[in-house]
Amino acid sequence: MRRFRYDQPGFADAFTAFVSERRETPEEVDTIVRDVLAAVRSEGVGALLRYALEFDRIELTEATLLVSADEIAEGAAKCSAEVRDAIAFAAERIRVYHERQRPADQRFTDSAGVELGWRWTPLEAVGIYVPGGRAAYPSTVLMNAVPAKAAGVERIAMVTPPGRLQPAVLAAAQTAGVTEIWRVGGAQAVAALAYGAGPIRPVDKIVGPGNAFVTAAKRRVYGAVGIDALAGPSEIVVVADGANNPEWIAADLLSQAEHDPAAQSILITDDEAFAAKVEAAIEAQLQVLATGADARASWQTHGAVVIAPLDAAPGLVDEIAPEHVEFAIDEPERLSDRVRHAGAIFLGRHAPEAIGDYVAGSNHVLPTSRAARFSSGLSLYDFLKRTSIVKCDARSFAALAPATIALAEAEGLPAHARSAAIRMGQ
Repeated sequence: MRRFRYDQPGFADAFTAFVSERRETPEEVDTIVRDVLAAVRSEGVGALLRYALEFDRIELTEATLLVSADEIAEGAAKCSAEVRDAIAFAAERIRVYHERQRPADQRFTDSAGVELGWRWTPLEAVGIYVPGGRAAYPSTVLMNAVPAKAAGVERIAMVTPPGRLQPAVLAAAQTAGVTEIWRVGGAQAVAALAYGAGPIRPVDKIVGPGNAFVTAAKRRVYGAVGIDALAGPSEIVVVADGANNPEWIAADLLSQAEHDPAAQSILITDDEAFAAKVEAAIEAQLQVLATGADARASWQTHGAVVIAPLDAAPGLVDEIAPEHVEFAIDEPERLSDRVRHAGAIFLGRHAPEAIGDYVAGSNHVLPTSRAARFSSGLSLYDFLKRTSIVKCDARSFAALAPATIALAEAEGLPAHARSAAIRMGQ
């Protein structure tokens, strides 16, 4: 874990170097992924079955790739009532939040008499990747499938590594409106969704987080299909003053550290004594945390404590451009309103990032690795596309034609110019 003091000489350079450290995919991963994608594209379902045996040590057939409706129903029924209720509660909040994002179609006539506008239509088919390695993630199903369903996507195909399908994941898929579930994971699952493989038909867009191989595969198939983003390790920044309970802040920092040894947790505070209490609380909680090994590796390798005036925090947050940032202070908007780059902002002492992961309603699929500088979290917009509309009559066309002809000729495109000029009788 690193310690930084804002008032020390060389702080800016040292902090920038820390923020810029690479925590992403090794180059050799991309080479493996390239070969997997090529094999699935050329061999189809045969490659999927071979990789299931090679990578997952599970023998599948083309018939057993699909999780049957009976399996989904039976598995979901094994989910406890408490968890089923929590899934339903979260799904409804996610649905309501995302439906509020729905944009309106528009048609208008401008001063030249040209009728212009746009309309929004849902994607036809979306593929959702749901990890199956470190833990079961029903929340991932909800955060990806519920907005897709709210947008009007008809076909939602879920892929997840073969093995035991967790009841909570099946219950979430059932609740969210997933239409098909396939036992396939890794880069080969991305390839199947992008290109099709046997019974798995290709989709229009692939969303959902995965490991380094999944991320590298999404990067490579982009263009053949759409993708949501290239997910990196989880991140959290907590801006906190000394009035907080250090146990609470320690738990918040560890909530992201436990995801992965490459995750990053950063505390920014103006109170050095409070920082020491948080560090001690982290150490105590690591002793009893079931995910303590990963959390400790993350905290020791990528964690940081920054002692700085709170007024400096927005600038530091912008430099980090984190996935999540908490402002655990009174009147948090006075600082948060100055932040430009963050995937999600949590305001106040009673808004831990964990509620955003599950039940707040906002989406937990967020930009990582400083991508918050130029991108946003998953939303209803990811499952819609906008089509422009242009309508001219003879009079409005005549108002646009001369400039069209002049620009086309300037660009050396005579057929463009002629398609306008011919209608003008030229």
